[in-house]
Amino acid sequence: MRLFFALPCPAELAARICTWRDSLHHDGQPVSQANLHLTLAFLGSVPRGRKAELRAIGERLPHQGFNLELDHIARWNNGILHLAPSNAPAALHELVHALREELHAGGFEVEHRPFHPHITLARHAHHTPTAQAAFLLPAQAVTLFSSENSPTGVRYRAIGEWPLDSV
Repeated sequence: MRLFFALPCPAELAARICTWRDSLHHDGQPVSQANLHLTLAFLGSVPRGRKAELRAIGERLPHQGFNLELDHIARWNNGILHLAPSNAPAALHELVHALREELHAGGFEVEHRPFHPHITLARHAHHTPTAQAAFLLPAQAVTLFSSENSPTGVRYRAIGEWPLDSV
């Protein structure tokens, strides 16, 4: 199973982000509205038998909720057009640090790249649109997702979720 922990994007917010993104006339391949999320930790392929361990890790994570202001559009050299915060709250960094520590202690492969919070808007983009962004992502839960291929494309399915405290 290809798994990752993420902050899900509420449906109403995802719809607003996609409407805004589509108005930009970008040249990338848009990410489907249902797949918008902010990855906290990507695990890659994990044996099905380890799901219980990952669910236990989810239970042990900090529960502090927060809001994340997504106010910056950018594109990386690999063509990922994304929406990011200019400043991320300490609670987000604490959550990611705790998650990486728990995963490492559990023997899971942990990414060593620095954490750059973002929501992927499109792939294979060659240009960065000039636009102002102003979206508030409420961190209400941490979700363990499975990435599944289907004839219609990639679909992310929640296989575990842990609520965060209200802000």
